[in-house]
Amino acid sequence: MITLDDMEDMCSLTREEIAQLADHEHITLEAAVAEAEALMHAHGGPQHVHAMLCEDIRSALHADDTAGAKRLFAILRGFVTAHPEAVRGSE
Repeated sequence: MITLDDMEDMCSLTREEIAQLADHEHITLEAAVAEAEALMHAHGGPQHVHAMLCEDIRSALHADDTAGAKRLFAILRGFVTAHPEAVRGSE
């Protein structure tokens, strides 16, 4: 039987990125893994993940959640480092 750990290990995103996607979309981690893989292999998908992380950072800043914004920014930096194609204009 395949476990959540197995699923996360096979995903294009990190565990933190998957958890943030699950939180953003209000879905389970299992569903987030499936959505992450679909997005990362779809045209414009990496840019969508980038936009989602930026939106979450803005929401944290508007809520005066500086610690949350810093955590999200660290996730965004790691994502962009691993997936530079996600940045607009990189094509």
